[in-house]
Amino acid sequence: MATGPKPRDSASNLKYRRVEVSSLDRGRRGKHHELIAGILAELETAQPGSALEIPLGDLGVELANLRSAIHRAAGSKGLLIETLADEKNFYVWKQPDRKATDK
Repeated sequence: MATGPKPRDSASNLKYRRVEVSSLDRGRRGKHHELIAGILAELETAQPGSALEIPLGDLGVELANLRSAIHRAAGSKGLLIETLADEKNFYVWKQPDRKATDK
């Protein structure tokens, strides 16, 4: 005779509500979503050869987390970027188009 947990046989015994998977927003929306979206919006309009200079002291985000989030978001938009940081600022720019640099 099996002594495992009893199956839940009625809706009144359920602890959690059921939802359709198709109704869920499956996109990533981290706690710094607005910051990253704003950086990417400016980056998309930046001239080739120019970088955005983002003061680290104003952000309240650790450099490693910022770098990771910006690379993840840029990758999902198909943007190839490069980053650099010093003691005060974080720099991000679009990688040059390889076709333009091969000429």
